[in-house]
Amino acid sequence: VQTKKEETLPPSHSQNIPTFYFPRGCPKEKVNIDAVIAKIEKTFSEFPNERATLEDMGKVAKACECPLYWKGPLFYCAGGERTGYVSVHKFVAMWRKVLQTCYDDAAKFVHLLMNPGCNYLVQEDFIPFLQDVVNSHPGLSFLKEASEFHSRYITTVIQRIFYTVNRSWSGKITCNELRKSNFLQNVALLEEEPDINQLTEYFSYEHFYVIYCKFWELDTDHDLYIDRKDLARHNDHAISNRMIERIFSGAVTRGRKAQKDGKISYADFVWFLISEEDKKTPTSIEYWFRCMDLDGDGALSMYELEYFYEEQCQKLDNMAIEPLPFEDCLCQMLDLVKPQHEGKITLHDLKRCKLTNVFFDTFFNIEKYLDHEQKDQFSMLRDGEGESQDVSDWEKYAAEEYDILVAEEAASDQWNDGYEAELNPVDHQKASVLKYQMEKRPFFEMPSHLADVDLDEYDYDEDFE
Repeated sequence: VQTKKEETLPPSHSQNIPTFYFPRGCPKEKVNIDAVIAKIEKTFSEFPNERATLEDMGKVAKACECPLYWKGPLFYCAGGERTGYVSVHKFVAMWRKVLQTCYDDAAKFVHLLMNPGCNYLVQEDFIPFLQDVVNSHPGLSFLKEASEFHSRYITTVIQRIFYTVNRSWSGKITCNELRKSNFLQNVALLEEEPDINQLTEYFSYEHFYVIYCKFWELDTDHDLYIDRKDLARHNDHAISNRMIERIFSGAVTRGRKAQKDGKISYADFVWFLISEEDKKTPTSIEYWFRCMDLDGDGALSMYELEYFYEEQCQKLDNMAIEPLPFEDCLCQMLDLVKPQHEGKITLHDLKRCKLTNVFFDTFFNIEKYLDHEQKDQFSMLRDGEGESQDVSDWEKYAAEEYDILVAEEAASDQWNDGYEAELNPVDHQKASVLKYQMEKRPFFEMPSHLADVDLDEYDYDEDFE
C-alpha cells in the first residue's frame, strides 16, 4: 500500500478575532469627552469658587447627561462627603476616568457606587444614594422631620433591589445583572414621577408601609428580629410549621448571627413576605424551591412533597375537612407542573408552569390551598395568563393591605379622639409631620406605634452575605 505523502500546510496567519466581551459596556461611537468636560466646567463656573454642594449636583448630573438622582453617587464618588463640596478639578478628573473606562449606564452606576477595587455592588453601597432620594424626592418630603424612619425605608428598598436584580443570590450585584434588570429605568423615573408610590417595583412608600406594619405585628418585643413562633403567627398560622423550620434553616437567609439565635431579621422578612404573596416571580420560585428541596439535590422528590403534604393533611383533619389522599394530590400536581423527567420536579419545570402559586400553596399554605380548591382550574389559568401581565400578585396584595391599614388607623383615630395624649405615644408635632398628603388618600397618617421603634442602623454584612 502506497502511503500518501503528507502535504505541508502553509504557515497559518494569526487571525484578529474582534472583541466580544464587554464587562463595562460595549464602546459605541467615539464620545467627544472634551465636549462633555467643557459642558461640566461651564456648569461649575456658575457656583461660588467653582465648587458644587450636594444641592448643586442636580445641574452637574444634567451636564453629565445622567438622570437627576445620580446626583448623590456623582457627589460621593468625587469625594464630596469629606468636605461638603466638590471642586471642578476633582470632579472633572473623576468623570473623565468614568467616560474613558465605562461605556454604558450600568457600568457607570456600578463604578460610582462601588468600593475601590470592587467590580460589583453590595448592600451598603446603596445607602448614600437612597438617603439622598429620601432627602430630596418630593414624594418623600413628609419624612424630612422624621429621620428615624429613613433607615427602615432604605433597608426595605435595598432588599427589594437585591430581590429583583441579584439573580445569582450572591449578595453582589454585577454590571451584567444591573444591565439585565429594569432598576436604572426606575431610577430615571424618580425624576419624572412626583408620587413615589407609582414606582411599585422598588421605591413605593406604601409597599414599605405594608411590609413594616406586617413585621411590627409579629415582632412583639420590637427588637427587629422574629423567631419561629413569631413567624408562625403570620396570616393566622397559614404557613406550615415544617416550612417555617426550613426558612429558619438558612436555606433562604444569610445572617449567621440571627440563625445562631434562631431568629431572622427585618431584611429577611422582606424577602419572605414578597415571596409569600407572589409565588410567580423567578426569585419567589427559587425561594420556595430552596425551602422544599430538603436534600439540596436540585430536584423535588416525591418524598419531599409528601413530607410537606403530611402537615397539610393534619391541619385539614383539625378543621374537620377530609384531605385528598397524597397519591391523588400528587397526580394533580404532576398534571399541573408537567415535569420533564418522571419522578422529580426541577426548578426549570416550576418556572415553566403558569400556576406555581397553586403548586406551592398546596404543600405549605393551608388558607390559600383552600382558596384554590374552591376555584375551578380554568378560572385559575385565566388569572395566571391574563392579570399577571398587568398587575402582579404582590402589587394587588400591597394595595389591598394598605387600604385596610389606613382604614384601621382612621377608625382608631376616631375612637381615640379626646384620649390622644394618654393612648398615643406620638406627640402632636410628630403626628402632624407624618401626615402624608396624597391625591387618592388625603389624610394618611403613619400608625402611631411605629415611632416607638429603636431604629439603629442595620448591620448589612450579617443580613446578607
